[in-house]
Amino acid sequence: MPTVEVTKEQGVARVTLNNPPVNVIDLPTARELARRLAEVRRLEGLTAVVLRGHGRTFCAGVDVRDHLPDRGGEMLHEFHRACRLLLELPVPVVAAVQGPALGGGCELTLMCDLVVASERATFGQPEIKLGVFPPLASVVLPRVVGQHLASDMLLTGRVLGAPEAQRCGLVNRIAPEHELSVALESLLEELGALSPASLRLAKRAMRLTRQHPAPEEIDAAERLYVDELMPTVDAVEGLKAYLEKRPPKWRSP
Repeated sequence: MPTVEVTKEQGVARVTLNNPPVNVIDLPTARELARRLAEVRRLEGLTAVVLRGHGRTFCAGVDVRDHLPDRGGEMLHEFHRACRLLLELPVPVVAAVQGPALGGGCELTLMCDLVVASERATFGQPEIKLGVFPPLASVVLPRVVGQHLASDMLLTGRVLGAPEAQRCGLVNRIAPEHELSVALESLLEELGALSPASLRLAKRAMRLTRQHPAPEEIDAAERLYVDELMPTVDAVEGLKAYLEKRPPKWRSP
């Protein structure tokens, strides 16, 4: 079974992460997500794209094993390629978040235009607790939620519930868990009733601002992670400690 599924119906492409139990993005899944998003970009007659996760978790992030130095650089490259493709889709992109969106999962929502979440959804960047940091979120999150809250999330790993995420701008609409699909379809109906040409041009106009990350900004954050963070003892120790289910022993000053 593919870890990324795509369907198209009535002008809406639905991209579903399907990597049980929590839709972790490992290296093959990152490649598959980029490949499928490239296919979606070539589809004609689209009015919207939905990004969602199968089951009760939207996405628990990138596989910790694939953060280690032997494949961390390649993992980041493939994941960021998928994020760029998501960001570059010409039609409105809606994230439907039914549960936790953590690490890379939260970064995926930052690449979407609109976020509809259930009341049990959570958003966070816990990478710092593993001795690493999220390059993409480090660039984008301060622009969305402000510098101080972004610092709290990035430097302490603080996780936000859906109501707080809505108040700070990470979420557009909240619905009870059992009504998330209704809220999503209602938003898609709103978008479907509008001019497709106007929606596409409005997206292009918004890209003229610095709210969205430029490719060179993502590349710079990625190089900082790969060239300067991954060679440190603490980065490897934090990731291995998580995999071995033990407290990390930090060594760097």
